[in-house]
Amino acid sequence: MGDAPSDSPPPFSPSPPRGEGWGEGDALGGTFGRSATPSPSPLPGGEREIAAGKPVRTTCPYCGVGCGVLASVAADGTVTVSGDPDHPANRGKLCSKGTNLPDTLGLAERLLHPQVDGRRVAWDEAIAAVATRLSNTIAKHGPDSVAFYVSGQLLTEDYYAVNKLAKGFLGTANIDTNSRLCMASSVAGHKRGFGADAVPVTYEDLDEADLVVLVGSNLAWCHPILNQRLLAAKYTRGTRIIAIDPRRTATVDGADRHLPIRPGTDALLFNGLVVHLADNGVLDARFVAEHTAGLAKALEAARADAPSPAHVAARCGLPLAEIEAFYAEVATVRRTVTIYSQGVNQSSQGTDTVNAILNVHFLTGRIGAPGMGPFSVTGQPNAMGGREVGGLANQLAAHMGFEPESMDRLRRFWNAPRVADKPGLKAVDLFRAVEEGTVRAVWVMATNPAVSMPDAARVRRALANCETVIVSDCIADTDTARLAHIRLPAAGWSEKDGTVTNSDRTISRQRAFRPLAGEARPDWWIVTQVARVLGNADAFPYETPADVFREHAALSAFENDGTRAFDIGGLAGLSDAEFETLAPAPWPRPVGEGPTRRLYTDGRFFTDDGRARFVPVTSRPLPRTVEPGSLMLNTGRLRDQWHTMTRTGLSPRLSAHAPEPCLDLHPQDAAARGLTDGALVSLSTPVGTALARLRVTDAQRVGEAFLPMHWTDRFTASCIVGRLVDDLAVDPLSGQPDLKRMPVTVVPYAAAWTGFLIARDPVEPAHGGYWSRRAVPGGHLIELAGEGALPAPDALEFGFAGATVDYSDAARGVLRRAWVTHDRLEACLFLSTSGGLPSRAWLVDLLSAEALDGAARRALLSGRSPVPTADEGRTVCSCFGVGVNRLIAAIQSQRLTTVQEVGAALRAGTNCGSCIPELKEILADAQRCHVA
Repeated sequence: MGDAPSDSPPPFSPSPPRGEGWGEGDALGGTFGRSATPSPSPLPGGEREIAAGKPVRTTCPYCGVGCGVLASVAADGTVTVSGDPDHPANRGKLCSKGTNLPDTLGLAERLLHPQVDGRRVAWDEAIAAVATRLSNTIAKHGPDSVAFYVSGQLLTEDYYAVNKLAKGFLGTANIDTNSRLCMASSVAGHKRGFGADAVPVTYEDLDEADLVVLVGSNLAWCHPILNQRLLAAKYTRGTRIIAIDPRRTATVDGADRHLPIRPGTDALLFNGLVVHLADNGVLDARFVAEHTAGLAKALEAARADAPSPAHVAARCGLPLAEIEAFYAEVATVRRTVTIYSQGVNQSSQGTDTVNAILNVHFLTGRIGAPGMGPFSVTGQPNAMGGREVGGLANQLAAHMGFEPESMDRLRRFWNAPRVADKPGLKAVDLFRAVEEGTVRAVWVMATNPAVSMPDAARVRRALANCETVIVSDCIADTDTARLAHIRLPAAGWSEKDGTVTNSDRTISRQRAFRPLAGEARPDWWIVTQVARVLGNADAFPYETPADVFREHAALSAFENDGTRAFDIGGLAGLSDAEFETLAPAPWPRPVGEGPTRRLYTDGRFFTDDGRARFVPVTSRPLPRTVEPGSLMLNTGRLRDQWHTMTRTGLSPRLSAHAPEPCLDLHPQDAAARGLTDGALVSLSTPVGTALARLRVTDAQRVGEAFLPMHWTDRFTASCIVGRLVDDLAVDPLSGQPDLKRMPVTVVPYAAAWTGFLIARDPVEPAHGGYWSRRAVPGGHLIELAGEGALPAPDALEFGFAGATVDYSDAARGVLRRAWVTHDRLEACLFLSTSGGLPSRAWLVDLLSAEALDGAARRALLSGRSPVPTADEGRTVCSCFGVGVNRLIAAIQSQRLTTVQEVGAALRAGTNCGSCIPELKEILADAQRCHVA
């Protein structure tokens, strides 16, 4: 349906996987990082024999796309990764985060030994301490005085073990997951509409759709491989793309239509679409009659909420013509997929918005067939696996709820004495209970709620005053771990072994390809040891992850007559060898049947009568009021960072694209407040404050602001999104907090001086002003700013060793110092009241030098290299480390005019393609300058 334009991205192959051979793959230039080989430690259940250089099939630990990875370790410990060409999720492609995984495998940040009350202890003592404190707390205050907060980054086997311990043997359902902040509204919406949390759509449907509607999903940055797949369909078969998002994101660059909707009006928009389709006869009458229930009430509610397109347009803040064009396009295209993500879920009416989207697909019968259906794309690698094992507080294992028959079934299968008999506390309420003292012991696994939870200051206070805080993590120093009484070293990616489930229900193996670091252990093993000490050895006999998986699979099939969607009973009899070689495939997978790729093909759903349920939806006003002079704060992810940066923050390449916390404002809002691009600003909400760099961009709607979610106390002085967002606005059904709409005021930060520090070791300056840290080759770069007089270096309390070399000029407001040990640069500091600071590039290069030569020593405090050096500039393409300065030079010298020409010259944009929108902007700027 037309040739691909010259700026089209590299195609995502629509061909099916080529079987289970290793394939070639593109190693993307070979090694992207080197990490020290950990000291060998026996892997519980036996250690896989891995020949040096032999690739091991595993799965990426980042988003819910679930990309397959080929990882190999050379004899010298160097790790190389490439995309697995035979994995159905990515077919050989990796995004920038996956490409740079080797950068994250060093031991410098790892928690390597158990600790109890600040003391390093042996595992036996640590396990005993956990068991004793949990059992004592339960004995004194009952089972609900104990809680667990776990993570979509756990493997399914980890998730299963801890849920079994809590809900089956401790007797508490107070176990929730950070997926509550991610996809809980989708779960609730699915259960209301489908009768089960069972996603109908597959990635193959993106290849076959004629129209894809993206709602609250910046797919190009948050799920780049899926976005690349979608763009391939656009350029090869003419798939149309509509992006519904308040911001003009990188995803919008590939869209045919953009609806910059007012935040919080998505449910209204889709209610209006239901009315339009019904009034114009665009409905599948047979499907509605035979396979659904509840249309009349849902349509009545939609008409009351969205009586006309004009009403919808006014409320959504869009021109009437745009609403009418959107409705008309959806009405005419049967093969339609609606993709939704955090812009829908992270809302106080997220569940209703999900059901408004489902109502559209039920009305038109666009479900259960190729190229159509509603599709919730998850943010975390194993959010789906957590849903399978009952990871949410209002679920039991194997997609069961708290119905009497389900509790009885679980009690008999587990032979469990104390199955929880009521739903537990959801995340927000869980940490409120910690603060109030009704929860007195909390075990946090693989997550960082002191940063990621709303009203993070309250969460920190709660944890600081809690009697027992246990943290299992692979990272030694997180904001949450700083508040722990017991720290347990968990296995990290490259050491973990088990399964994960991605957004389209594909179960994949995550395999270890390196030995466990230090005394780290898998989470399932840690839980198993605690359970045994608590007297439950018979119920926790696991010696390998395969043991856990087999039980998990068997439970899914136990007394399952087809009424429960999740059934992988066909895998319950896997041998260890078969588990080892398990190929990626979706569920359901009942006994005697192969995997089921697409659900609801027969029009039967998982409700009592087999019919899908229309749900009446009424949109509601925003829960928070924006006063005059304030803005509406939106939060979200960046392209190259992940969650709270404990992993991606270790990679210089991933840290170079967006090196500081940055607030996006529309030019009108910036001008009205006297703010300039690149300046520092102070943010204030009713619950907290922050400091950030300002980016002025017309990609923002007037009256709104956007702030990334990733920074923590380890990376910046004051820019934790969780401290800015209150926990008062939550979805009444899913318990998911609203993280997208918070009133905020923004004013200039009156910096009297600025500067930077380059150092081998990470530091957290104590000067009380602004600072942000990022990884660079050989060390760290810290940007600095402050109010008042220029501080003395000693006042900043860096604590570096080595001889110092100083230069200061009070009249000019200049202060410079370098720390040198045995001719190696340890650190250098540059401060100025005038803003005249040298480039960081040459000084950063000195960190990687074995020794400073004479010329470098003499030039050190000038900040200028004695010989000409190239400055890459801010990174644009993180897959290949291509900076803006090199791009501009190549565009000018080689007269490059298209993205394809840039890719041929520098490789930029030829891997995951997420930098292509920025490459287009740079090309356009270069062409404007040439014309001028």
